[in-house]
Amino acid sequence: SGADLRHRRARMQMVFQDVAGAFNPRATVATALDDPLRIHAVVPKAERPREIAALLERVGVPAAYAGRAVRDLSGGQRQRVAIARAIATRPALIVLDEAVSALDVSVRERILMLLATLQEERGIAYLFVSHDLAVLRALSHRIAVMEAGRIVECGPAGRVIADPQSPAARALIRAVPRLLPPESKESPDGR
Repeated sequence: SGADLRHRRARMQMVFQDVAGAFNPRATVATALDDPLRIHAVVPKAERPREIAALLERVGVPAAYAGRAVRDLSGGQRQRVAIARAIATRPALIVLDEAVSALDVSVRERILMLLATLQEERGIAYLFVSHDLAVLRALSHRIAVMEAGRIVECGPAGRVIADPQSPAARALIRAVPRLLPPESKESPDGR
């Protein structure tokens, strides 16, 4: 409780799938980033504007956007601001709950590259909650497959994806859409 809980919260952050709902609807980008800096005393008050600008630049959002309302940003920009807010406290762990599933493919790729870079530079651990095996394969070292609230398989990402052992993991792998070359597509009447 109290100070101990606040200290632990600073070390663990979360990025949600619904970033629009994760922000105060009246918040500006600067306010959204200032809150964790202030609450967790990351930098002195006088240094916060510079830190906010650095966080925005780090995630690929122009520092000039600090005065904009979060609700006026695109989905990809909001997701980047959510990541900036999560890294503001310099956490050891970030939980990402379907954090890139609502983004278009090009934005998703840039966000995943950003997360990989942050992981390498800052040593951040990620806990991804996702059904997207491409995302998991790109960033995960280990995968745990859950069914009915229980872990049914856990192991190195490459092994779990290439050789799933549990029925739940096999079903998950089978459910991944596969692109077929044009010449192998069946006609609508099955020929």
